[in-house]
Amino acid sequence: MSVIGRTHRTQAERREQTRTALLDATIDCLVDLGYARTSVQEICARAGVSKGAVQHHFSAKAELMAAAVEHLTEKLRGRLATSISALPGGASGVAAAIDLLWEGYSGTLSTAATELWVAARTDPELREAIRPVDKALGRSTLEHITAVAGDLPKERAEILFWLTVNLTRGLALDAELGGDPKRRRQLLDEWKRVAVMLYENAAP
Repeated sequence: MSVIGRTHRTQAERREQTRTALLDATIDCLVDLGYARTSVQEICARAGVSKGAVQHHFSAKAELMAAAVEHLTEKLRGRLATSISALPGGASGVAAAIDLLWEGYSGTLSTAATELWVAARTDPELREAIRPVDKALGRSTLEHITAVAGDLPKERAEILFWLTVNLTRGLALDAELGGDPKRRRQLLDEWKRVAVMLYENAAP
């Protein structure tokens, strides 16, 4: 019985390793090649697995893409949760929280997600696959941000959060298009100043 149990665990670990390799390879392809040039064949080559392995884990390319972004956002969510929990409460933590959100919503996540959202505009299957992933990341991060918002009314905390998320996504897209990094930093610093002021004015 114990031998069988060990075999089952090993098989499960191998399946998980294969799945993780596929998801990491998918993200790498999206970042390096873009969605249009990302093929299942290329993903398999980078992951070092057969095409049959993809079909075993994912029923469609859209499902694989959504799972890859979810895989990336789960890692991001863990890092954000740890970092946000260490922030001081009140206005002193507002600017630091904005920096954390900028760090989280830019970089690799932004590049991969942008590729998928652009493709999803004309691909209903892909759009339906990635929409819940995006919403889940937003809800989870908002919960952590609200927890350190102190006595700020929930509605105001949510408004500040979504303004920050949409600003950082826009700045991340500007970075993808080769925009001026100095200008991005100026805009982010100005938003931190405004956000702190809004926080202080709204706090009871």
